[in-house]
Amino acid sequence: MIRTDIAPGIHYLEHARTNVYLVEDDDGLLLVDTGLPRSKNVLLAALARIGRTVQDIRGIVLTHGHFDHVGTAEHLRSRYGIPVYCHPDDARIAAHPYSYDRERTPFLYPLRYPRAVPGLLRMTAAGAVAVRGVQDTLPLTPEAAAALPGSPLLVPTPGHTKGHCALHLPDRDAVISGDALVTLDPYTGRPGPQVVARAATADMGTALRSLEALRSTAARTVLPGHGFPWGAGVESAVAQALEVGGH
Repeated sequence: MIRTDIAPGIHYLEHARTNVYLVEDDDGLLLVDTGLPRSKNVLLAALARIGRTVQDIRGIVLTHGHFDHVGTAEHLRSRYGIPVYCHPDDARIAAHPYSYDRERTPFLYPLRYPRAVPGLLRMTAAGAVAVRGVQDTLPLTPEAAAALPGSPLLVPTPGHTKGHCALHLPDRDAVISGDALVTLDPYTGRPGPQVVARAATADMGTALRSLEALRSTAARTVLPGHGFPWGAGVESAVAQALEVGGH
């Protein structure tokens, strides 16, 4: 799925229940997260639709280092020289995207939540078990983020991973929340605003507290790492996520 201008100058790409965003301004494009290895064709199709090319991408920001967000980053970095930024606390995960902390084993989740299975199979078919880590990331700092297209404000949102960050774009009234707040949990298949299950979250208590950082943006549009964008305001999304709690 590709939807242009899901918020002003922000384009939404969905592949295998994983989201990627292109932020556009006069200086070029910022790619936020990179999906899975076979998401490349979706990216190329989106670029063609908005009249851009890969060469217009000035930088890649990883909200965090998990495999389903790192998927095409090393390909884009090594082939096209596009710099990849992530928080220093997630640099190790970005380099080794299957090695990360979680509160519960993910292996029993398909038995407990069978409606998640079709999505997990789609992710597997999209290359979820064959992601190359990014060996050469740059530190994602507030200054580095502000210098990228769209001039996003960095919003630290630890918990899902230690270095998880969201991006606030005030002039577009939007926040890219990554997996700090999603509207579909790939591990349970549950829709609606929530924090990702303990099967992929390092510290659920911290993740729930980080929702307050998202709330403070007061953004109208929430652009999550999984699930459909949420246009009813971050306040309502956070309220629903807190009601769901951890699982």
